[in-house]
Amino acid sequence: MTAPTSTLPQHIGSALTRYRVLAITTGIWLLVLTVEMIAKYILKLDMPGWASIIPVVHGWVYFVFLLVTLDLAVKARWRPVPTLGVLLAGTIPFLSFIVEHKVTRRTRAGQRL
Repeated sequence: MTAPTSTLPQHIGSALTRYRVLAITTGIWLLVLTVEMIAKYILKLDMPGWASIIPVVHGWVYFVFLLVTLDLAVKARWRPVPTLGVLLAGTIPFLSFIVEHKVTRRTRAGQRL
């Protein structure tokens, strides 16, 4: 069982919360983007006009994800290579959900990545 966030220092706990929200949001938008690209390029479906905003939204959400992940990495004193792996997790469908779970568990346990 992992320790609750309240046992973490305040600056790490709030950075972890921001990271979790953005990791999940990035993962959802990446899945939406993946479905849109499959529909558009593989299934050759005619996409509605609003579908053109999906890549833009995912790009901005991913950018904010990078910022909040770097913030958590600095505050929790992560090592550079694992930090890079966490940053890249937002580029592979479903991986951001898995990595978010592992990062949360280890951070709450007080372990460095």
